[in-house]
Amino acid sequence: MTLLGIDVGTTGCKSAVFSETGGLLSVAYEEYDIQRPQPGWAELDSLEVWKKVKLTIRRAAAGHHGEPVRALAISSMGEAVVPVTRGRQILGPSILNFDVRGARYLDSLGHALSDAQLYRINGNTLGNHYSLPKLKWLRENQADLYDRADLFLHWAGFVSFMLGAEPALDYALANRSLLFDVDRQDWSEELLAWGGIERAKLPPLCQAGTPAGVVSRELADELGLPAGVLIAMGTHDQCANSVGCGAISAGRAMYGMGTFVCLTPVFEQRPDPASMIHQGLNTEHHAVPGCYVSFIFNHGGSVLKWYRDTFAALDRKLAQQEGRDIYAELIAEMPPGLSSVLALPHFAPTGPPEFVDDSAGVLVGLKLETQRGDILKGLLEGITFYEREVLDALPEAGITVNSCRAVGGGSKSDAWIQLTADIFGIPVVRPAVTEAGALGAAIIAGVGAGVWPSFDAAVDTMVTLDRIFEPRMDVHAAYEPQYEKYRQLWPLMKGFLRSIS
Repeated sequence: MTLLGIDVGTTGCKSAVFSETGGLLSVAYEEYDIQRPQPGWAELDSLEVWKKVKLTIRRAAAGHHGEPVRALAISSMGEAVVPVTRGRQILGPSILNFDVRGARYLDSLGHALSDAQLYRINGNTLGNHYSLPKLKWLRENQADLYDRADLFLHWAGFVSFMLGAEPALDYALANRSLLFDVDRQDWSEELLAWGGIERAKLPPLCQAGTPAGVVSRELADELGLPAGVLIAMGTHDQCANSVGCGAISAGRAMYGMGTFVCLTPVFEQRPDPASMIHQGLNTEHHAVPGCYVSFIFNHGGSVLKWYRDTFAALDRKLAQQEGRDIYAELIAEMPPGLSSVLALPHFAPTGPPEFVDDSAGVLVGLKLETQRGDILKGLLEGITFYEREVLDALPEAGITVNSCRAVGGGSKSDAWIQLTADIFGIPVVRPAVTEAGALGAAIIAGVGAGVWPSFDAAVDTMVTLDRIFEPRMDVHAAYEPQYEKYRQLWPLMKGFLRSIS
């Protein structure tokens, strides 16, 4: 018996088959392009992505020769939705969260409902990256498409539906719409009226892992799957990542080290809204019953990529030709101690607590003797300092983080994880499988299929640990003066950076 995890992201999708003990048996990945039909617009060709998802499933299913797939689930990006008919016809593109469409509705929505009122119901504060502003734009500007759509489905629900499941969505992804009532675990009539969206346009809701149907016979034949494969309801990718690395109980956090760095603490009670709003933090259902998560994020791997392309373009080209890992080589150039360079990682719009979109990156301390390894380490320190500021404030909201589970491409670097543990002052654990989204989806599928009685039992079986990076407390103490200097950068330079951004 095997399990299939499908991970649908903004620029690519992955399907992976796992054994019931967590062994990766086969994996397939396909990229797709973001469409930009007008300045500020960003969308996915829903039909193209669906074809790529099917291609990865077919390749992953054909890539192993063991036991047949018993169940599957989907992890997906958060806010984007796909317009469909109940006959499973795809009607249009999927508008992405950083698309500017919908921004003009924020003032009127904000006047009608305060952040405190919205947070009390939904666990989020108003922003254009959520589904609601995009749905309002569609209703007013593409009324024919809006009217023809029977349902607007978030991607995990959309892929499940297209594979043969009944229309459904889990609580975590429903939260990304701004139309969900966290306490009632259902669409909010008050928020639907506030947003002007009909309940009939949205699917029924359920807990992640709930059986939602089986793969249709036609698609099973097309994709090389056996008959009767169970489709368990999937979830938001950050929640699936957390499941896939074992961050399923209070006190643990998932630390995603990808394009964004994202610290996802797990907690069991809804925190005080005032404290969460002050820190710019959301409250969202975890895939695991009885738990919630929040997201502390900023650019991480994207800044590392900028550094690579700016300071090591020729090295990158040579490394590609010779099959070498350019990132590992650049990180090996970092000095053993603290960097002499202090970095403010405002290279793009930031995340919590302020969501700054009118700043710029800053490097302080450059001298003639500064080496590029000093600059890289300063950037990684700045990225980690950014996360620590919000991490340090979590106890005010009653949230405790005792350890992190590191996943994503950056977690392959021992040096980066050790730096994180030293700055945070808590252990950072790397699991054996660091691409945790697909594994998390497979675990959800297994729980939904009854392979395990609980997420605890599933994680105990499927998630194995590679290494624990303990904080070196002498290094942690040495970082404190540097961290305090970092905390002064934005308050000191705020006005100037905003004037030039």
